[in-house]
Amino acid sequence: MSSHLKDLDYSVLQQCMHCGMCLPTCPTYDATKLERHSPRGRIALMRSIADGQLEATEAFGDEMYYCLGCLACTTACPAGVDYAHLFEMARAECERSGKLKSVKRDVIRATLIKGFFMHPHWMRLLGRVIWLYEVTGVQWLIRTLKLTKLVPQRYQDLEAQTPEVKAKFSNQLIAPIETPKTTKYRVGLLTGCVQDLFYSDINRDTVDVLLAHDCEVFTPPVQYCCGSLHGHNGELEAAADLARKQLDMFDVFKLDAIITNAGGCGSHLKHYDRLLEHDPVYAERAKIWSHKMKDIHEWLVEIGLRAPKGNQPAQVVTYHESCHLAHGQQITQQPRAMLRSIPGLKLVELPESNWCCGSAGVYNITQPDMSAQLLARKMQHIAGTQAPIVATANPGCFLQLVNGARKHGITIHVVAPISLLARAFRHESCN
Repeated sequence: MSSHLKDLDYSVLQQCMHCGMCLPTCPTYDATKLERHSPRGRIALMRSIADGQLEATEAFGDEMYYCLGCLACTTACPAGVDYAHLFEMARAECERSGKLKSVKRDVIRATLIKGFFMHPHWMRLLGRVIWLYEVTGVQWLIRTLKLTKLVPQRYQDLEAQTPEVKAKFSNQLIAPIETPKTTKYRVGLLTGCVQDLFYSDINRDTVDVLLAHDCEVFTPPVQYCCGSLHGHNGELEAAADLARKQLDMFDVFKLDAIITNAGGCGSHLKHYDRLLEHDPVYAERAKIWSHKMKDIHEWLVEIGLRAPKGNQPAQVVTYHESCHLAHGQQITQQPRAMLRSIPGLKLVELPESNWCCGSAGVYNITQPDMSAQLLARKMQHIAGTQAPIVATANPGCFLQLVNGARKHGITIHVVAPISLLARAFRHESCN
């Protein structure tokens, strides 16, 4: 029987020297001090399956899903182990084996991963339902009457984390093509799925900053999920299908860059070349796509970041790094350069800024206890900076920090770095 790990290029597994440099950077190992909860330990398990010494079991599946996939180990690794690829193959092996199957799990995955997240119109319908729940007063009534007490604690916790859905989707804020006074570059903008529902204003801010940098922006009005959720949860075929749909939306030959403003999405989007390398129709386009895929901070620094002019309001900001932006894409200085370019802004460095906040896609739902530990650690560091504003460049982190501040009684404003820059440009035009 075919196996994702047995069929994998064995040299990828052999890269790990078991030196242990990854251990102090791994949040789950740091919390438990158990070898199996470390990258080194997990790779040893993967290699045992590839060697035919072990079969994928429920315990193996539990371990692979206990991993955050934060990729801090890749930054620390002196041998350049491609843990992101191993991580995806291991989870795909878990799903292939069926050892984690249950009625409840299957229903959830069919509804969300294989359902809503495969269809943008369904996602927007879900978003509109949540929006109505919030704005009609139903949410207020349920919480005031404490009706959530009627359901299990796990669902009470989930309801308390319900994010605020924006009144307008991205296509209601952004025209399909927006052109600056002088056009130097032509770029495509990815609006995302979660980002489209909860942070469409960040997408608008991104367009405004791109226009200020002489970029004509092409934004398809209805866009598919990038597939990172699927790739990270063992659904490689679904991830590949969504990658093809993305490629069909953008003419990569006519664009100088394809822009993403979400760290977690960007890390996955830059590997479409590997995901579709055996596809006879899409492989070549996927290579060009991966080459032209740029994180917004990366792109602006690459073309020449323009600092806003004039006097700007004073503000103190700290910066939490998205794991997949810092470790997955190795983009750490560009967001800081963007923030420091804003007059009047003081950047206070956050201790352990690149330590995972516990969001990690859906990890805060599937592993709530470990997620809560990591969140508490992050909020303690944020409180220590005394900065009233926390900048972060990933919707998952954004949601996690907002909920963390509420839970821990910390008054902070969470904002995207690109939004701070957009506001500065708007303030510049008013002077």
